[in-house]
Amino acid sequence: MKTMRIDIVSDVACPWCAIGYARLEQAMKQLAGELDFTIEWHAFELNPDMTRDGEPILEHLSRKYGRSPEDMEANQAQMMTIAEALGLNFSGLQQRYSRNTFDAHRLLKWAREQGRQTELKLAFFEAYFGRAENISDKGVLRACVEAVGLDGEMASQVLDSDEYGVAVRADEERYQQAGVTAVPAFIVNQRYLIAGAQEPDTLVNAFREIAEDRIETSPV
Repeated sequence: MKTMRIDIVSDVACPWCAIGYARLEQAMKQLAGELDFTIEWHAFELNPDMTRDGEPILEHLSRKYGRSPEDMEANQAQMMTIAEALGLNFSGLQQRYSRNTFDAHRLLKWAREQGRQTELKLAFFEAYFGRAENISDKGVLRACVEAVGLDGEMASQVLDSDEYGVAVRADEERYQQAGVTAVPAFIVNQRYLIAGAQEPDTLVNAFREIAEDRIETSPV
């Protein structure tokens, strides 16, 4: 059986990244017995310059995109409907604040070494989109770490240092240079880029074409 490597460029603060991964999971289930998959997450920051206090999400999105808060509220409500159908908890989507996610990305680098990167990423999604928690707060991050069975004290030591900061910056630079300007971005077998939160059937077809070397797309 062929093994397909998927590198996911993503931000903890990106709701479409959570939706995109849920759709990816459905696609991988459809291909069980046909293809194996390995997953690795890579850093992308939507709000690298966000202040420590953050900003209410509807206000932030309205300012960022030049649209009314009512438009942003409707957009977020639509995402909540999509997420609910996928079994995701987005109940805190409109109550959250825009946050800096650099420390979360550092912990994801650490969690990869512990074999729990995906579990921690999903815990971050749950905390931020489901409970509107402050995903830049060290206590919240540690609670997520402990929720997936990792060592909270070790995580705190990472957070209190600058460990993995260089690795996060290297991720960001690498994928920006590769042309990734929005997330999620799925890079398959270190060669093919699939942009956005595609539907499961679209992913299934793309993975089959890639496995058979029939897909026509620009290499990353």
